[in-house]
Amino acid sequence: MKEIAYQRQAAVQYARRWAFSRNPAYYDFSRIGGDCTNFASQCIYAGAGVMNFTPLFGWFYRSADDRTPSWTGVEYLYNFLVKNDGEGPFAEETDLDKLEIGDIVQLGRSTGDYYHSPVVVGFSRGDILVAAHTYDAFNKPLSSYSFATARGIHILGVRKD
Repeated sequence: MKEIAYQRQAAVQYARRWAFSRNPAYYDFSRIGGDCTNFASQCIYAGAGVMNFTPLFGWFYRSADDRTPSWTGVEYLYNFLVKNDGEGPFAEETDLDKLEIGDIVQLGRSTGDYYHSPVVVGFSRGDILVAAHTYDAFNKPLSSYSFATARGIHILGVRKD
């Protein structure tokens, strides 16, 4: 298996294109729990170009009824990215000040329960700018969100068979 670079600019371009609308190739989960991690996965896929088709614990989307929990679930996406040693994108948890465009921020409650997965699309005056679905946003300052805790997910690269 070879490692290829994660195309950060492609992820951001995808986020810009679809932040305020929906790509018809993907189901919109906004009314059934939220679309933020589905959108984050779409952006990551735009930058990675590789899915992991391992049943249950991989990371893929074929349809609303044929996808892994990691494609749409906040905690599942985190677990896939930081533990993936197979095909597809892989990442590490990091401090917010080490994030780059195309990375993910996950927002959480004081209980340690994470509930939102915006995509990093830029930086301005020391603030992280993000794109997100459910409550659609692009270039939204992270500081404008209300959250108890946040973790950064820095995508290190992509593995391809």
